[in-house]
Amino acid sequence: MPPGAVAVLVSAASLLLLGAAPADGPTAPPLPTRMADTGGGTQLITAVAPDTGSTTGTVTWWDHEGDGHWVAAGSAPARFGSGGLADGPTRVQGTSTTPTGLYDLPYAFGIEPAPPGTAYRYRPVREDSWWCQDNASRSYNRWTEPRPADCRAAEAEHLVTYTAQYAHALVVGFNYERPVHGRGAGIFLHVNGRGATAGCVSVPKEAMRRILRWAEPGQRPHLAIGTEGGATAVTRY
Repeated sequence: MPPGAVAVLVSAASLLLLGAAPADGPTAPPLPTRMADTGGGTQLITAVAPDTGSTTGTVTWWDHEGDGHWVAAGSAPARFGSGGLADGPTRVQGTSTTPTGLYDLPYAFGIEPAPPGTAYRYRPVREDSWWCQDNASRSYNRWTEPRPADCRAAEAEHLVTYTAQYAHALVVGFNYERPVHGRGAGIFLHVNGRGATAGCVSVPKEAMRRILRWAEPGQRPHLAIGTEGGATAVTRY
């Protein structure tokens, strides 16, 4: 075998594993065009993991151009729940899994000021800002200021204490509009912490800042979470 042939073969094999087409072959269509639903807007964020057991993957944000094509505006490495990913409608709270599905993004928040150019409604985190995850509370899966008496501190997140993760974040509309108690609460797209999340999707801080500057509420951005294939494939949502 001639020198360098092994490297060429390995590179070609890697491209095939990643789903990339050969240089002289057809270009794979953008991910949003292969999805069952994108939320009806002209902006989309996809968070894709190799499989449900994965804790890492890729977040990509997309624009739907006037010519009808989806174009990637940026991408970043992503982290998922320490328990991997789980089907959103059947997810169980406390499993540290990231719920798959297609979700709206109600508003943004952060301990730090919104990045310049942010158009999304951005709620500042204060000392008395909490996210209630208490299944017995009427404030389940809601931001509260202050924490209500029926929401136990042990079953809520004191947002200001997550200085890295909640420097900037977007609320994910999982189990949000009509919360089902026990399904899960407090799912966000936020800044990376030290490792896998408790069920959220996280990205590096600069990527989160770029997403906030990019997102336009009038374009109705959604977040699609899923795997590369199988029952929880992102293309099925």
